[in-house]
Amino acid sequence: MFLALATLGLTVTAPALAQKSDKRDAQIKALKALVEKQQQQLDQQQQDLKQMHEALNQLQNQQTQQQTQIQQTQQVQAQQAKTIAAVPLKPTFSSAPGVSVALHGFIDATAFSQSRTFTYGNGQNAEFPAPGEHGRLSGVDVRNTRFWLDLTGGKVVGDWTGGARLEMDFFGGFNGTGAYSQQQPLPRLRQAYMTLDNPVTGSSFKIGQMWDLMFPLDDLPTSLSHIAFPLGYGTGVIGWRFPGIIFSQDLNHGSTGPQWRLDVGAFEGTWSGPGNPLNYLSAGNAGFRPQIEAKLHVEQPKDWLLFAAAHWSKINLAGVGSSAPTPIKREFSSTAFELGGQWTPGPWVFRSVAYSGRGIGQIFGDLSQFGDIKDTGGYVMGGYKFDPNWSANLFYAMSKPNAREVIRWLNNGATGLLKNRQMAANVIYSVGDYSFALEWIHAMLDSTTNGNNRTRTTGNQVNVSAYYKF
Repeated sequence: MFLALATLGLTVTAPALAQKSDKRDAQIKALKALVEKQQQQLDQQQQDLKQMHEALNQLQNQQTQQQTQIQQTQQVQAQQAKTIAAVPLKPTFSSAPGVSVALHGFIDATAFSQSRTFTYGNGQNAEFPAPGEHGRLSGVDVRNTRFWLDLTGGKVVGDWTGGARLEMDFFGGFNGTGAYSQQQPLPRLRQAYMTLDNPVTGSSFKIGQMWDLMFPLDDLPTSLSHIAFPLGYGTGVIGWRFPGIIFSQDLNHGSTGPQWRLDVGAFEGTWSGPGNPLNYLSAGNAGFRPQIEAKLHVEQPKDWLLFAAAHWSKINLAGVGSSAPTPIKREFSSTAFELGGQWTPGPWVFRSVAYSGRGIGQIFGDLSQFGDIKDTGGYVMGGYKFDPNWSANLFYAMSKPNAREVIRWLNNGATGLLKNRQMAANVIYSVGDYSFALEWIHAMLDSTTNGNNRTRTTGNQVNVSAYYKF
């Protein structure tokens, strides 16, 4: 019985155990398959990660190559820019092989109304009122109109190159005195000089007729009506054009930061007499008594500039042959010292010049009086640029010759002018190469006719100007 039951139990249990074993084997097999699959996935991920690392390294290498190419391209472009800068722009026309000629200039028309006649002229060259003159006048003046030729590229020797400037305007007077003469102003030679430049050393020469070093050529008041005769000319602004020579040297050539330059020059002398000032026979010209000048200039381009200039010459009133009668003094020195500067903080512009001198009528000092007369003067100007088109400026200038010395030289070169003040205000609209302006000028002059009396003469000019540059 027991044996039968055991046999029956084994008969029943064996299939169950076999079934469990098969199930376990299937689970193990499935687990192994899962492990193998996960291992394959892990291997695939590792392979993908390796490929990503390789791609990243390749990308980094490509970026490095691109940066190297960019740097090489920038270096090439910089070299090309230097090469292009060294080559003159395509000239308007050419006068000789390698020499380019460019025509520049401007057209300037001013409609004006004055309360009286002014010194130096009326319209665009009115500066201060003429004593004893009366009567309003008005008109339209185009004599500021100017043109010039710039020649560049002439080969000289070594690193030296040559060039020149020929400049003219129409303040040469009027063609006669008839009914139509006012509409026929005559051309006037302003500057005619040759240049020698050495870009390696920063040295240059100008030889011919040009502005002397006392004229603040790069620090002039802003005006569209008064260009050839700037605001304050003879009343705070001095200097004139003479034949002569100027040597200029960059003091820190090739360096960064503020740019320093020293100019020295010698210019033809001149005076109001005795003799004929138009034929090299006046006292100042006799024997080519030169005017010696020097100027130290420093600037941070587009931000500020400063300069100091000095002048000396010997005046001998005995004339050619030392035979002319000499009034007051036979011989004296003409001396002057000048300081000036400009500052452009943001939209503001500030300019100023101050001078002190003696015997400087030949460079528009002493209110253009000639004698051993001390003079002090200068100007200040402030401007504001509202936007790229609109700007406004205020201006004040003064010249005060020594009254006692003016009276001493009265009728011997002095005309009795004791002090002048000039004020101006303008509003300017500029677009492209065109500009338009409204300006008011007021001047107040103190003078004497005999040394005892005193007369104050005031004058006003209101003008509207249109300007086109090319």
